[in-house]
Amino acid sequence: MPNLNPVKLSPAFKDYLWGGVRLKSEFNKQCDLDRVAESWELSAHKDGQSVVTDGDCKGMTLTEYVEAISRDALGTNSAKYDYFPLLIKLIDAKGDLSVQVHPSDSYALEHEGEYGKTEMWYVLDCDEGAALYYGFTRDVTREEYENAIKEGKLTDILNRVDVKRGDVFFIPSGTVHAIGAGILICEIQQNSNTTYRVYDYNRRDKDGNLRPLHVAKALEVSCLQKSPDLPATPDGADVLLAACEYFEVRRLRVNGETTVTADESSFVSLMVTDGEGTLTYADGELSFTKGDSLFIPAQNAAFTITGQCELIQSKVN
Repeated sequence: MPNLNPVKLSPAFKDYLWGGVRLKSEFNKQCDLDRVAESWELSAHKDGQSVVTDGDCKGMTLTEYVEAISRDALGTNSAKYDYFPLLIKLIDAKGDLSVQVHPSDSYALEHEGEYGKTEMWYVLDCDEGAALYYGFTRDVTREEYENAIKEGKLTDILNRVDVKRGDVFFIPSGTVHAIGAGILICEIQQNSNTTYRVYDYNRRDKDGNLRPLHVAKALEVSCLQKSPDLPATPDGADVLLAACEYFEVRRLRVNGETTVTADESSFVSLMVTDGEGTLTYADGELSFTKGDSLFIPAQNAAFTITGQCELIQSKVN
């Protein structure tokens, strides 16, 4: 019988040129990088895997851990996928990210050999006046889109949205988007690292080279309709943030004690975005603090959380 106790995960780190230091200074991320643009908190992707930090499987990558305890630990909803279905990140955008778009499953599987990327963002914090781009201000033609890219005027037709802490953005594949400077985000996405860069402000990498663009592919996959209106994020102790064919994401705010349940349909990921507490289960407990990532294998069980904290709970749909 495999051990299905919850475990903590340590992330893989990325030092992209637009990253900052807040993940180190505020989210307890320990690494030798001068800047940390992203921490891949729940990842079995080949480009960076999270690692189990405790228990019998300490030191294993997430892929090795799942193999050790059985793929059943992912839950029945994951059976339709060839590999681990989700990737969860913390993102510190000290500078602007490129304007980009992600392909659908069908396009990505044909052209990139992996699934596409639908994702969602939960804004953890932001500077005053921070904004991001989310789709277009109106319906545009492919010709308008292509000309705006060529002329360096793409942002003129993009939908610029001011952000505040707690905002939620659901980004289906095909949505042109960009995280702006001064925004800290928790991102839940399909397990894919395929990104088509459309516009990059003519920035250069550490070697002085312009970063490559992927305009031809972007033109094929981008949705050119006006972006939908964004609903307000509801308040409350247990709030549904997003639900789609790939994932369900909730925000939990604990002030004392609450219960998290798991079943055989999906594992449960808990990303601690504020505060601290304890997760208690049949065989023991795990203490946690801001920045920790917890993984609960699929099973029929209830878990008690005590403390003062905020968590992002993600499951596979």
